[in-house]
Amino acid sequence: MGTRPAPITPARARSAMLLASLLLIAMNFRAPITGVAPILTQLQEAFALTPAQAGLLTTLPLLAFGIVSPFASLLARAYGLERTLFASLLLIAAGIVLRSTGAAWSLFAGTIILGTGIALGNVLLPGLLKREFPHRIARLTGACALSMGIAAAAMSAGAVPLAVAAGWQAALGASVLLPLVAGTAWLSQLSSRTAPAAVAAAPQGGPVWRSALAWQVTLFIGTNSLLYYVVVAWLPTMPTSAGVPADMAGSLHGVMQLATAVPGLLLGTLLGRMKDQKLVAAAMSALLGLSLAGFALWPMAASLWAACFGFASGGVFILALVFMGLRTTSPQQAASLSGMAQCAGYLLAAGGPTLAGALHDWAGNWSTVLWIGALLSLLMAACGVLAGRARTIGMAGVPATA
Repeated sequence: MGTRPAPITPARARSAMLLASLLLIAMNFRAPITGVAPILTQLQEAFALTPAQAGLLTTLPLLAFGIVSPFASLLARAYGLERTLFASLLLIAAGIVLRSTGAAWSLFAGTIILGTGIALGNVLLPGLLKREFPHRIARLTGACALSMGIAAAAMSAGAVPLAVAAGWQAALGASVLLPLVAGTAWLSQLSSRTAPAAVAAAPQGGPVWRSALAWQVTLFIGTNSLLYYVVVAWLPTMPTSAGVPADMAGSLHGVMQLATAVPGLLLGTLLGRMKDQKLVAAAMSALLGLSLAGFALWPMAASLWAACFGFASGGVFILALVFMGLRTTSPQQAASLSGMAQCAGYLLAAGGPTLAGALHDWAGNWSTVLWIGALLSLLMAACGVLAGRARTIGMAGVPATA
């Protein structure tokens, strides 16, 4: 005789609805940005944008991430975490609509607004996961990463066909469905009004901003973000300029975004069995650098390099989340490291797309940009190996257990 399934209680139903809502919310954190790059050529033609100007469409959200992130907890403390997260979805939806209206100023203003909304959500979602599902954080973080990757891949793959069928405005505006669906699902949570846990001064190690280990983690994450958003901004353009057919280049974003989600399904169990993470950090950095060199040397295998780059960058993202816990000695210190890494890391990455476009204008090719990126992956590997040692901030000689 089989066991009877557990009855569906109101608490279980609420938990399932909350989890589904959080996964829907996570879908908003990449797709509105990554869906721009496949139609960047159309946008450049429509508004007569230079490569450097077009790079701003990826740079502006990153600036918003770096500037707004430190204030997310303050807003949640003042207005409630649930309401602030709902407001972030409204900002994302408003920004998507505004940038799709057809004017040059609205293209950039809408990008800033949706970036502000994503920044708020990026900070608040992990806190909700920790509060509501304290014993399933690693698994649900992987589920959220998978959710982000699937949505980003769908928007990237569908952007060009939609632009051909209905114009670039429809291609940009289609992602508004994501915040509308997530916001509708989140309405049931607005009766709650809770604030995130207060962040105290980091114990035993002083402020994380003065910690060498914290800077190693931040540079590891920031270099990955820099390279990721350069590739997100220019991926279809770079292989096309090397002779890759436009229809193939347009699908590369979808391939890359799906690949970023795969490490979330694999690395969690592996990392928990290792005494440190140096080898994984070095391997992910090496694979990322190899993929950038591959784009320069063998562009006709762009699908392979896009998959390798996505897998490596996604692996670094998962490692970053792991470092937030393993390299700190308390939840308060972890929050401080998270805020530092997100603020400094995204500000570091913000100049990447525009700088890459300007470097292309100066050099006359994308190979120079790709080789510089490959060299930067060596810096990321060095920081990753240092950050991957079994140590904690303020207690550098004490191993960190997984």
